Amino acid sequence: MRNKKVLVILGGNSREREVSLATGEACYKSIKRLGYNVKKFDPGKNFLSELKKIKIDIIFNALHGKYGEDGISQSYFEYLKIPYTHSGVISSMTSMNKILSKKIFIRKKILTPKYMVLDKKNFNFIKFNKLKKNIIFPVVIKPASEGSSIGVKICKEYKNLINQIKNLFTEYDNLILEKFIPGQEIQVAVMNGKALGAIELKPKRKFYDYKAKYSKAAKTSHIMPANIKKEKYREVLKIAQKAHRALNCRGVTRSDFRFYNNKFYLLELNTQPGMTNLSLVPEIANYAGISFDSLVKKIILDANINK
Repeated sequence: MRNKKVLVILGGNSREREVSLATGEACYKSIKRLGYNVKKFDPGKNFLSELKKIKIDIIFNALHGKYGEDGISQSYFEYLKIPYTHSGVISSMTSMNKILSKKIFIRKKILTPKYMVLDKKNFNFIKFNKLKKNIIFPVVIKPASEGSSIGVKICKEYKNLINQIKNLFTEYDNLILEKFIPGQEIQVAVMNGKALGAIELKPKRKFYDYKAKYSKAAKTSHIMPANIKKEKYREVLKIAQKAHRALNCRGVTRSDFRFYNNKFYLLELNTQPGMTNLSLVPEIANYAGISFDSLVKKIILDANINK
């Protein structure tokens, strides 16, 4: 394997470009330490079609957000028949689309917050106003296909909700209106179908938003292992493994939960979790005795096509 040529694809054109660059750089350095022949490629500066001209054995996908973890890049890697890391086309697309993934979670009896889909094309504010009395605040409004909590808003009153819907509709076609679940923020890393552990997060901001995730200044507390009873800890690991299987994921994933009234609510599953110095998957893996380099190597060894 050491003779294999690995291409780290990072950056891209999504709103998570900066995070992807950080993830890609950390993984690039690790792959170099592991002794592979490694190079970088940024689709934000070059077309993916350029890959045809490069001799590559393995693609290490370090992209985040649209075009990188929604099945689009994966479909191109499949077309080129180049083995790549993380999940395949359908799994990536389904996981990124919260409407599709929620339907699967519900079908597989995985508890997820109750929700309503808002479609920009068919949305009518007058009709929506009639539902006002049925909405229990606070509620969460968010894009149906976005990552890193981008566009996620917690609304405590109807006027604020309407304003946020209008703002989000300027950028997105489909939104999810979701019941707000309070409680502990628990996240689980799964590698090759096996849960590595669960971490608890205590953000000092309103919730675990983009800044809480990626800014040291936000001072989010990381509690590893999560501060829950042993039997509940085992339970959340099993649920994360079940979700990983339900979406037919490969390699590494991270499942985000809220723990409230002794129940775990799965918010979403991420097929391209961050690998920066503030990222949760490397922290969870490290607690399980898996170094950053060992984690990266496991991801590389799982690279394939026809997923």
